[in-house]
Amino acid sequence: MRILVDYRPALRARTGVGEYIHQITRAYTTAYDDEVTLFSSSWRDRLTPGVGHELGTATVDRRLPVGVLNLLWHRAGWPPVEALAGRFDVVHAAHPLLIPARHAAQVVTIHDLFFLTDPAAGPREAARDYALLAGPHARRADAVVTSTEHGRTLVVDRLGVPTAHVHVCPPSAPMWRTLGRAPHRPTDGCILFFGTLERRKNVGALLDAYAVLVRRRPDVPRLVLAGNTTPDATAWLARLQDDPLRGRAEHVGYVEDRERAYAAARVVVLPSLDEGFGLPALEAMSAGVPLIAASRGALPEVVGDGGCLVDPGDVDTLSGVLERAVTDDGWADQLARAGLERAKAFTGPATAAALHGAYADALHRYRRRTAFAIAGNGRA
Repeated sequence: MRILVDYRPALRARTGVGEYIHQITRAYTTAYDDEVTLFSSSWRDRLTPGVGHELGTATVDRRLPVGVLNLLWHRAGWPPVEALAGRFDVVHAAHPLLIPARHAAQVVTIHDLFFLTDPAAGPREAARDYALLAGPHARRADAVVTSTEHGRTLVVDRLGVPTAHVHVCPPSAPMWRTLGRAPHRPTDGCILFFGTLERRKNVGALLDAYAVLVRRRPDVPRLVLAGNTTPDATAWLARLQDDPLRGRAEHVGYVEDRERAYAAARVVVLPSLDEGFGLPALEAMSAGVPLIAASRGALPEVVGDGGCLVDPGDVDTLSGVLERAVTDDGWADQLARAGLERAKAFTGPATAAALHGAYADALHRYRRRTAFAIAGNGRA
């Protein structure tokens, strides 16, 4: 198969969707000899030098404003991707909306449906297009890729996509240079939140829980927020300048070296109100860092028994488990070992096989659909 993968979400800070598409492409090219090409279009941002070599792919990099191209693609279905990148068998969009193609099977990626429940929480483009178009596009797609069974249920139940068209392709656990061989709990490590500071990440409740903990135990480790900001973060960042958080909690922005971030953590906390997968949860477990995660969205499915799940709306309970994670060495070690074991379920070969199944199914469906159309025209 000749496959074109939309790599644009990974051009800048590789968070969430971008990290996912990077990791599943790596897993795929490691396992299969298909011709895979990364597609990029941006006026300012270029593909990272060497990324094609790193992932074993070809690259197509067009200097086109991504917002303009997406508006044309989403609203007019033009120009066909063949005009920009050549001809392929499968075109894989990293987001819920189709990439127009005349001669290829079309695959979209849907991790969650936050854009239906809270459209203003996402990027402006998502607020403009996703709620209106995601359903029709998913039903027209030859296959839908999602990262969890939770995501598949949402796509089937709320968007009306047949179950057989939706493929669950979890990412594989990262391979660390030094982490992942044993529980990792540095005595001087921080309490780490890793992710974009947006509304559904529930950072306000985390700050509340940490403030309660600091008042109760002034010697607790510092809290580090690692991730890009959004307008939602303004009030949270202001709180870091006031007692009791001042000098105890800090925001370090986007962290390029993910291994370094987890190496500095004594516990990772992910108190999200919703997650389509929750990559930091898998990263923490595979690194051997004790994990505390919310019992919402896809996190219970991803974490399983590899971490401590808590109600993200219960500040007192969240504060209590954070305290236990940094004071009860036996319990923290148990969490870390459980995370390491759970992470073993997320393998590169399994990711690649699931994605290959999605691509093969999409191509089969496209060819059958095209054959029917040709036969129909012939009868006419």
